Amino acid sequence: MDAYSETVSAVAAELTGRVAAVRVGRGSGSAVVVAPGELLTNAHVVGTSGRGRADFADGSQVEFDVAGADPLSDLALLRARAGDLADPATLGDADGLVVGQLVVAVGNPLGLAGSVTAGVVSALGRSLPTRSGAAGRVVEDVIQTDAALNPGNSGGALADHRARVVGINTAVAGVGLGLAVPVNATTLRIVDALRADGRVRRAYLGVVGTPAPVPAAVADRYGRRNGLRLVEVVDGSPAAAAGLRRGDLVLDVGRRAVEDAQGIQRQLFGEAVGVPLPVTVLRNGAMVDVVAVPTELRP
Repeated sequence: MDAYSETVSAVAAELTGRVAAVRVGRGSGSAVVVAPGELLTNAHVVGTSGRGRADFADGSQVEFDVAGADPLSDLALLRARAGDLADPATLGDADGLVVGQLVVAVGNPLGLAGSVTAGVVSALGRSLPTRSGAAGRVVEDVIQTDAALNPGNSGGALADHRARVVGINTAVAGVGLGLAVPVNATTLRIVDALRADGRVRRAYLGVVGTPAPVPAAVADRYGRRNGLRLVEVVDGSPAAAAGLRRGDLVLDVGRRAVEDAQGIQRQLFGEAVGVPLPVTVLRNGAMVDVVAVPTELRP
């Protein structure tokens, strides 16, 4: 075989036995073994169900309970009731991906167990709107791939050439266009919360922003090239109470540099609720410091 085929075949051999078809109520999808007795899938695959069954390519079946689901990241953790699962897949870090890199999708599209498709990372930094009740959020740094995804692939693995899982396939956005939730430090933090508490507590600030360049004079003075331009500050939110305004260019949150929405969101987990959060913005050419006190995000 040529090198490309050998790589894809090796990834398939490594992961096919670690990706199950899951059946939950009337729904179905895929899930990846990520720890002893645990599988990771999409929250939209399990919906409101509390239990289901995982079918593996070798014919084995395992009943599971939904340990926790987080619709705002579209991730859910499943815990096997009894029986042995395959050894966990190796998790990678999607933050190291580059456009054009080979990726392999493993899942159970259209009920066809153990299906494998290959393609490339066709874009990075995409955003995926999610919602849970009245609460909305954007999953940042979503991976776009041209590896063929079909209904049933949701919750399956997107892996790099070393069979490291770098994404959880989540959506078919069009012909030749699939999206995957990245596996990175933020994802692992969400999984840990689901494992411990069955849910993810998040702090709420109340801003919507888009990446924007820092004006040259300020960039040269502070060594910063990019920030987050606020396009909306929600009325009555902690951000509004702190004095943040639409048009502000956010440079630092919690004394950490911010260049995109993920830079703020990764700081807004449960431990940030009620804790003063310093925010530095550029407003009309001047640096302005405010202190916001996040509240808990309620579904």
